[in-house]
Amino acid sequence: MNPGGAVEIRRALARLRRTTGLPVAFGGLVEPDRSRIRISELSGTATTSLLALAVTSGNGLGGKAVALARPCAVADYSMSRQISHEYDAAVAAEGLRSVLAVPVVVRRRVRGVLYGALRDARPLGDRTLTAAVDAARDVEQALVVDDEARDMLLAARAEPRRDNPSTWEQVRGAHAALRALAPRIGDPALRAELLDACALLTPDAGVSKGVALAPRELDVLACVAAGATNAAAADRLGVRAETVKAYLRSAMRKLGARTRGEAVVAARRAGLLP
Repeated sequence: MNPGGAVEIRRALARLRRTTGLPVAFGGLVEPDRSRIRISELSGTATTSLLALAVTSGNGLGGKAVALARPCAVADYSMSRQISHEYDAAVAAEGLRSVLAVPVVVRRRVRGVLYGALRDARPLGDRTLTAAVDAARDVEQALVVDDEARDMLLAARAEPRRDNPSTWEQVRGAHAALRALAPRIGDPALRAELLDACALLTPDAGVSKGVALAPRELDVLACVAAGATNAAAADRLGVRAETVKAYLRSAMRKLGARTRGEAVVAARRAGLLP
């Protein structure tokens, strides 16, 4: 599991327990190129019997959720006839009875499973299942962002042709998108790698020629350079339009520019923008 994925699973388990009141939660992501889930995160457990358990698609409750790509639940795990029982020993060692499993689905592909459980046998209501599904949606959205970031990194690593104006405009658009995406990345290592890729897209990476802009000022200028209005830049960056204006005014003052266009030109001359 990638570190960012582990962080998102951990956060989702905390939310699942908080919103459902279930005392135990655990989960993990699909192993690369494998049709099985590796349980990597535990919350509220009394033992480590479930840790590192490999759940194959179709087997047990979680495997059923993977195979069907939909939430599944049983009121009494060990006695249920709705699932196979390859993992009964690990579940029994933790003392779990009533269990739910919710798949994490990204672009129609199951990427992980979240489990919630009780230590007594009783049905889990619709409200509990809905809260668990909402927690899984959080992981799905985070994984989509991580996927987009990695796709952009791959594109950014290709050396751009600066003698082609249309290609260079695409580079500027990619630079703005990368800058806007970076703050949404939960994995610090991936976020840092993304910002490093941004620097590689500038003509004079690392050479600011005496001009220092704050990260958000540079984010705003990158959006402006890509043709975004203040409103569009605010939407992309997840801030208010007034905030964009404030960052833009500050950047213009530092760059000695009187207009948005002059600020973009000055930032490019300083090696801050592609």
